[in-house]
Amino acid sequence: MVNGKPLSFGVSINEGDEVRVDGRLVSTQNAMQRQHIYIALNKPDGLISDRGEADGASALDLPGLPKGLYAIGRLDKDSTGLLLLTDDGDLTYRLTHPSFEHEKEYQVEVEGDPSLATLNLWRNGVMLDGEPLITAPCRVERISHAPKPTALKYATTTWLRIVMHEGRKRQIKRVAKILGCPVLQLERVRIGPLQLGRLALGQWRNLSPSEIETLKSYADLKGKK
Repeated sequence: MVNGKPLSFGVSINEGDEVRVDGRLVSTQNAMQRQHIYIALNKPDGLISDRGEADGASALDLPGLPKGLYAIGRLDKDSTGLLLLTDDGDLTYRLTHPSFEHEKEYQVEVEGDPSLATLNLWRNGVMLDGEPLITAPCRVERISHAPKPTALKYATTTWLRIVMHEGRKRQIKRVAKILGCPVLQLERVRIGPLQLGRLALGQWRNLSPSEIETLKSYADLKGKK
């Protein structure tokens, strides 16, 4: 009830209004100042990023995570790394809509030893099957020291650092396959200014106030609550 009348769709609640839920008085000021939740999670292999599959175990259901969160930027079921979870719709839109072209960084192990020519093709753009436009330019660099042990069943593997702002479905894996160096492991380590850091697989943490402020500034939402 708002000022003694049932709340209906589209009714605004202003500071000073009397708001009751099940007869209990609610503080309008506290309700208006409700803080959003911002969590960094290191998604393990075998979990989907959202609830898009009826029979898929979701990273959103890991023990202890608050309810009502959404993942900013999906990862494939067999990929690992940084997921940003929040209930902030403005930030979600700003960081996921392709028109804003925010950076994401990945560490990727591929089969074989791709040549300089192959890496240049990747950097400049590749035509994906069934799509009218080539992929946007991106940064692709070799990693001199493998961040994880390489897969022993392959004679040669190469770790790459890939920084891109585009996010077509399974893009990195599709490009790698076309170029003849299929992906063996893929881990996202950064979304914009937010780093995965030392979070172990399956672990999560709340973002600090400074990280939230930096993210909002990066997404051009500084000053918004």
